[in-house]
Amino acid sequence: METLNVKNEIKNVVLVHGAFADGSGFKALYNELTKNGYNVSVVQNPLTSLEDDVLATHVALDRIGGPAILAGHSWGGAVITEAGNHPNVAALVYIAAFQPDNGESALQWLQTAAPAPENGVLPPDEKGIVYYDKDKYHAGFCADIDADEAAFMYASQGAFYAKGFVTPITHAAWRDKPAYGLIATEDKSIAPEIQHAMYKRSNTKVTEIKGSHVIFMSQPEKVAAVIMEAATQGAQK
Repeated sequence: METLNVKNEIKNVVLVHGAFADGSGFKALYNELTKNGYNVSVVQNPLTSLEDDVLATHVALDRIGGPAILAGHSWGGAVITEAGNHPNVAALVYIAAFQPDNGESALQWLQTAAPAPENGVLPPDEKGIVYYDKDKYHAGFCADIDADEAAFMYASQGAFYAKGFVTPITHAAWRDKPAYGLIATEDKSIAPEIQHAMYKRSNTKVTEIKGSHVIFMSQPEKVAAVIMEAATQGAQK
């Protein structure tokens, strides 16, 4: 393979958070990527619907103004599956994330395995909003970060409207673009067997990381390495 021209390198990354969180959780991953020369944009999902989150992601991709790696965590995987059809997206990175196919929803996949005892996803409230049980948040969502950081994450979570979970994908971008998947082997929010099944079905390139649902916080170097691999491979195509 010929030497990659520096001008062709993909140096843009767009990060998409999931439910029960917001973009602030990406700080450690942002720091890891920017110190390696990447231009990083963090989407703040409204979490009001799949369509609204896709629109917010498209706004970030428009603004970044060039080829980008689009990475999503958890619910953000469903978002990047639809939003990844944007012409600026060179490759997709799924971080312990949902990866539905055309006509599938995130909820369909979530229901393919029994929830862990630590899982604290609550039923929708009277407004149709889903929250995570405060008493289970640390153990069920982010067991490998410290209690103070977990408390901040809980406090800063967005109001996630349940209708997003049941909205089907119309055009799965991973069918047309390279996809990379990180499996969190100790995940209590999306069972690792669900992650394995989704990524195997789509022929996604898989990396396993020992950690909780928030491996992007507890092990940002390893997550950044996969994003940088996607950027390098995408530039060579």
